[in-house]
Amino acid sequence: MLAEIITIGDEILIGQIVDTNSAWMAQKLNQAGIRVKQITSVSDAREHILDALKLAASRADVILITGGLGPTKDDITKKTLAEYFAVNLYQDEESLENVKQIFSKYNSPLLEVNIRQADVLENCIVLQNKNGTAPGMWIEDQGKIYVSLPGVPFEMMYLMEENVIPKLQSSFKLPAIVHHTILTSGIGESFLAKEIEDIEDSLPDHIKLAYLPRLGQVRLRLSAYGSSEEVLKEELKVYSQKIINRISSHVVAELDISLEKIILDYMHSRNLTLSTAESCTGGYISHLITQLPGCSAVFVGGAVSYSYKLKQIMLGVNEKTLEEFGAVSEETVKEMALGAIKNYDSDYSVAVSGIAGPDGGLPDKPVGTVWIAVANRNRVKAKKFQFANKRAQNIERSAINALTMLFKFLKEDHP
Repeated sequence: MLAEIITIGDEILIGQIVDTNSAWMAQKLNQAGIRVKQITSVSDAREHILDALKLAASRADVILITGGLGPTKDDITKKTLAEYFAVNLYQDEESLENVKQIFSKYNSPLLEVNIRQADVLENCIVLQNKNGTAPGMWIEDQGKIYVSLPGVPFEMMYLMEENVIPKLQSSFKLPAIVHHTILTSGIGESFLAKEIEDIEDSLPDHIKLAYLPRLGQVRLRLSAYGSSEEVLKEELKVYSQKIINRISSHVVAELDISLEKIILDYMHSRNLTLSTAESCTGGYISHLITQLPGCSAVFVGGAVSYSYKLKQIMLGVNEKTLEEFGAVSEETVKEMALGAIKNYDSDYSVAVSGIAGPDGGLPDKPVGTVWIAVANRNRVKAKKFQFANKRAQNIERSAINALTMLFKFLKEDHP
């Protein structure tokens, strides 16, 4: 079964809001065994909506529409759907009662435009919205299923989880879809593809391999489609193990989570603490860690020290080291890492110093030169990287490579 998602609203097309609805819906549909054929965004224009519906019906079995169900004049989805199906709108009593209760709860006046929220298509099954005033609508027409949902994310999510997905699952025998993710780091997408080319070529038709790259890392996602979930899981184990055996030095985990989350969980389970010493990354590594719930069990803090003076005060870097080798050097970054452990009393540390750009480069240290060190209380390891001249990319690459080095360092100590 194939699905298409249509999001309606000028605010999406002009970039005023980010369309998070489609990504969330696609994920839920995929988990239920429904493959999303296409995602389309259209403006609040009658002819655009009608064209999108006609095209979607020509290539998908299920068409899900979000947006345009509000009370304002630009919300024309219901009227356009009524035209598309050549039906009338009527006032649904249960939906109207829901609207009245919501406005009564907040002691707000009930306007005519609010009452019209209860209008629905006469050929639909009404999906009652307990999180808002606009009901959802389920329509079956000429062998196709159309579902119209509010664009407000928490309203759409409620209706999808409580009504749409269960109704699709009870109405159709859906295939099983199983995914297996391998997170790799330190190898580019093209090199990775070359390494496992023969394994990818040997995959049966019902198993697909996707490359999901990010600066410094690539997710490999194996997806299998079939009738038995258990059989598919066993098949994916075989092929994922072949890939892991081939590229073992670059595999971080067999999980679809971020590298920083993997490190946080790894250290937490072993009661280990971490500090950071950042120069060119400006606290970005700390940000990646502290955005995760529970980070305080591992992360004790760190220093963002750009100047020579602060490297000395906050991290104990020797003045002579800075004078002789400079801030961007193996010697300095090692002292930064060891100083973080000493000053912040952590078990491990990661330190970064470099020239992020676009200026500031030297003949022997061009823009993109970055030194990264990881350390524990007994040893320290440093490595030089040479990135390009894009500042934002250099910061992100530095952070990802620093975390990769830390993870490998941890595994050496705690296999």
